[in-house]
Amino acid sequence: MSKFSEFGNDLYTGKRSFDFVGRRKVFYGIAAVMVLLAILLPIARGGFNFGIEFRGGSEFRVAGAASSSQQLAVDAVKSVEPDSVPLVSTVGTDSIRIQTEQLTDDKSEEVRVALAKAYNVESADVASSFVGANWGADVTGKAINGLLVFVALAAVLMALYFRTLKMSLAAVLALVHDLIITAGVYGALGFEVTPAAVIGFLTILGYSLYDTVVVFDKIRENTFEVEFSETTTFAQQVNYAINQTLVRSINTSVVAVLPVASILFIGATLLGAGTLRDIALALFIGIIVGTYSTIFIAAPLYSHLREGEAKFRKGEAKVLASN
Repeated sequence: MSKFSEFGNDLYTGKRSFDFVGRRKVFYGIAAVMVLLAILLPIARGGFNFGIEFRGGSEFRVAGAASSSQQLAVDAVKSVEPDSVPLVSTVGTDSIRIQTEQLTDDKSEEVRVALAKAYNVESADVASSFVGANWGADVTGKAINGLLVFVALAAVLMALYFRTLKMSLAAVLALVHDLIITAGVYGALGFEVTPAAVIGFLTILGYSLYDTVVVFDKIRENTFEVEFSETTTFAQQVNYAINQTLVRSINTSVVAVLPVASILFIGATLLGAGTLRDIALALFIGIIVGTYSTIFIAAPLYSHLREGEAKFRKGEAKVLASN
């Protein structure tokens, strides 16, 4: 632990430094590949696995099932609706969830009875519900609107706080990067996208933005009147700020990821709580991606956007001349 503290102190004082700004093209390339994969892999799988709340349909839950066999549920549904392709999953240790296209009331009752018989439980132990397609479309629209409003407000507030549109632009591009990659992981691995997952997406964007603001605040402090310096350039001071906040970003991420990982394990494995699992999964992926984007994308990109300004070019020429 003392070595890590010493490492952090060396970064903060400038005794040790990583050239994040100088190697930004490498990081841009990595980000581009990750974004491309996040787009192509879900397409190759046939798209996202949207939950019933988005696509609409009928859902059945068998409580206290003696067997965890999913084939029993598939056979029970097909005995009533042969053309149906049910999605079956285990919830907790003794519950089975079955989702189908929307069925009529009569068909739903037949499926419910068939499931009770297949799993040897009372018919009262099989709950049924349905979500209309219109309601699902409404949820989808509101989720997209919420995301767009969040990004727009974040961009405006950052521009006002830092008094430069370029910081806001760099932060928003990093947010978009985080969202695409997190959504891409969901699509590539076939995780179900539910309203709880969307809440998780919005939460990790807030976390990523918080981490970015902390780093940008240090950058603003370090680059104040840097154009008048004869010993250091704008890019060097931005890189210095990233190094100064590096350990803090890592520590914050570790502290955030550990409890989220615990919730993910408890929600998915022990309790079988779908909402807990969906939120925690989005948070787990997003926190890691958000930390990466703050350090390797947002800050170097901001430096890239401003280095070409006349006052910083003159400052850099002055530093080179003095050396």
